[in-house]
Amino acid sequence: MSKCSADETPVCCCMDVGTIVDNTDCTASYSREFASRAEAEETLAALTAKARGVESEPCEITSTFTEVEGGVRLDIDFAFSCEAESLIFQLGLR
Repeated sequence: MSKCSADETPVCCCMDVGTIVDNTDCTASYSREFASRAEAEETLAALTAKARGVESEPCEITSTFTEVEGGVRLDIDFAFSCEAESLIFQLGLR
């Protein structure tokens, strides 16, 4: 049997979920360029609705629109109250 670290189960060397999901990264970020600001605003509204569907406490959403050649870049940070919500949100976008 191989040696396992302190956060692993000795029987199968499985990791404890707390080892991976430790609430140190509760923010999900999104960045994309759009042809128009209207398209970017639609995406912001859709992603905000998805975040609201996942949150247990209000998610802090910070967005910026930047004019770029040929359109607009949208950058968004979604700060959830826990890392599990951030992961659920990100997986839901796939």
